[in-house]
Amino acid sequence: MRERFSDSESFSRIRPKGASRRGRRAERFDDFEPELSHGAFAPDRSGSGTPDHPEVGEYGEYAEYGEYAEYAEYADHPGAVPAPATDGPAEGDRWSTWDRSTPTEKGPEPRPAWVVTELAAVDTELGIVKTGKEADVFLLERGVPGTGRRTLMAAKRYRDAQHRMFHRDSGYLEGRQHKESRISRAMAKRTAFGKEAIAGQWAAAEFTALCRLWSVGVAVPYPVQITGTEILMEFVGDASGTAAPRLAQLRAEEADVDDLWDQLGRSLSLLARGGYAHGDLSAYNILVHEGRLVIIDVPQIVDVVANPRGRSFLERDVRNVGAWFVGRGLPERQVGELVETLEFEARLA
Repeated sequence: MRERFSDSESFSRIRPKGASRRGRRAERFDDFEPELSHGAFAPDRSGSGTPDHPEVGEYGEYAEYGEYAEYAEYADHPGAVPAPATDGPAEGDRWSTWDRSTPTEKGPEPRPAWVVTELAAVDTELGIVKTGKEADVFLLERGVPGTGRRTLMAAKRYRDAQHRMFHRDSGYLEGRQHKESRISRAMAKRTAFGKEAIAGQWAAAEFTALCRLWSVGVAVPYPVQITGTEILMEFVGDASGTAAPRLAQLRAEEADVDDLWDQLGRSLSLLARGGYAHGDLSAYNILVHEGRLVIIDVPQIVDVVANPRGRSFLERDVRNVGAWFVGRGLPERQVGELVETLEFEARLA
């Protein structure tokens, strides 16, 4: 299905659409109901059957596969239950979730022309792009059947509370308040309820941050919509489904260091002017696609004024990613100069 890089949080190369997708895990969609049958008819599991007519429950559901194909002729057997007709998407797909998001749960306007909003569209999962500690990113195609109207998106799905590893909670949540004081207190005390509340905030926090940052011109993926803990956003990569490499993966001959540094400085400047820092920036959460730099993973965005550690987060962001640039020829003084500029623009100096 895909070629994986060596580390667990790396991006994957997805097989282009049209390749075999057998084995896609439809159960990842909470509202998906699998079709009743796999083969020509749905099996009767009552145990009925005769020596001449094998139990449908034993062979019927495998009628389309290999050595059991001959049993497809028993579709008219009294023990068989006809599979219901359906006008829905193929198994493993789902209807577009566009109408399940409220206006505030959809990306900012004006929306890019590639965003598919038609309710007749179908979402087809094509594979996994990236795995992480808190969430996994999948490649999703949303298209209107029978037309050329389709687009690729990244579907970021935050894991349930039992499988999350929110190692970044402490410190990032300083300065954040929930509208209900009891929840804020529970979050501060890290009670069981508080941990659930913290986990539930990450998807909403990232979507809100993406909307805000995209609207002011920061180089982030366009956020299409959020439903529960799934964020659909712009897929940064090529039309075949190959994700753009992270900055850390760029070879020296592929990198225009000066231009990328300028792009980074412009985005960080826009962040600072709004009073924010990324909070966890490094060469591993910056993508580069055809010379375009894109910042990703922003759920922990830090209010540098409200957060008592805001200045240190801002400086750490610049020095972390700056190390990659210095290693490829950027004068180190430019890193310090950018820190000073951002502190001034964030009104910290």
